[in-house]
Amino acid sequence: MTGLHKVVFDVELALGIDIISALILGLLLFLIKVPNTEHSRKIAKAKNTIAVCFVICAVLFYSCLKYSGIENYDVFASMMMFVVTCMSSVVLSFSLTNLLDEKFIESDKFYLNVGLVAILSIVFMRSFWMETGWVRTLIHAVYIIVFLLQCISHIMAFRKRYKEGLHKLEQYYDEEEDKKLQWIHFCYVIMMLTQMFILVYRLFPTGFMKVYNLWYALFMLYFTANFISFLGSHKLTLDAFAYKALSGQEISLKFKGRGKKKSAKDSATEDAVTGNDAEFAKLERELQKWVKQKKFSEYDKSREEVATELGTSKEVLHMYFTTRMGMDFKTWRTGLRIEEAKRLLIENRELSTNVIGEIAGFSDRSNFHRQFVKIVGCSPRQWREHN
Repeated sequence: MTGLHKVVFDVELALGIDIISALILGLLLFLIKVPNTEHSRKIAKAKNTIAVCFVICAVLFYSCLKYSGIENYDVFASMMMFVVTCMSSVVLSFSLTNLLDEKFIESDKFYLNVGLVAILSIVFMRSFWMETGWVRTLIHAVYIIVFLLQCISHIMAFRKRYKEGLHKLEQYYDEEEDKKLQWIHFCYVIMMLTQMFILVYRLFPTGFMKVYNLWYALFMLYFTANFISFLGSHKLTLDAFAYKALSGQEISLKFKGRGKKKSAKDSATEDAVTGNDAEFAKLERELQKWVKQKKFSEYDKSREEVATELGTSKEVLHMYFTTRMGMDFKTWRTGLRIEEAKRLLIENRELSTNVIGEIAGFSDRSNFHRQFVKIVGCSPRQWREHN
């Protein structure tokens, strides 16, 4: 068996694995049911879009496999793999970004990107049968440039919405909950690196493409596993993303503008806000009991759970702290925890600072250290040594 035939066989085997993997994962995503709620419909749409993407990838892999007998098949396979990465980078980028911004995938940019990539991909693959010359070189150069520009624009959009997603989680949860979105960020980084690596393999196609094909099958498996895991706990993130609309923040923003005439609806809403004195007085009493019982040291609770403990709603709780306390609930609670930690550091010198942080209510030791330095001005260890 010649070296060329061995390479072709290896690429064929890798493509076969890609076809099976893409089909199975695509069908698996199709079969998974997502609760039919107002916010999860967008998640279901992203899920189905990714499933369609994997099925299309399987079709492209199969189309590549059909031409396994042609001359320079390794070059053809690398070009087809480039098309797969270009197409999947559009779909997966929009789908991951859609998890952070539920309206993003409905943007016309999505359909424009898919259409542009499809047209350029057809021209790009047809260039394989062209004679080597400036036209073929130009087509390849344009395709690579469009691919790079597309990746850059997607990365910028994702970074913006990822930061917004972290901010929404910070508003909703009392703990540092970055980990709820870290998998999305990590998957996105792995995805973009996987898509970009095709350019390296295009420079060294012979013998290397089978490695990339196998890696791509592993990538699809990893991506799908993380996405399915997210589907099982998506309510946590969706609750946080819906919080701004539900919490009354938009109500308070309406009254910050000057010189704007209020509608009858706005006036009624403002009257409801200012007419909560009795409810706020009751909440103040409950908060005093809550602090006395050191409930602030209990972590892994959302504001809705805390509000239930206080006999109110998270909307009223939010409104009370923004209008009466001049700060949000998270900042106030963190201050209580730090004061408790300062007391414990002095009274329990035999305990480590990590244990003190956990007792005070910080589930994450790095967050405890960061918040302590931010509020006190020194580390917990330094505070203990100088007091």
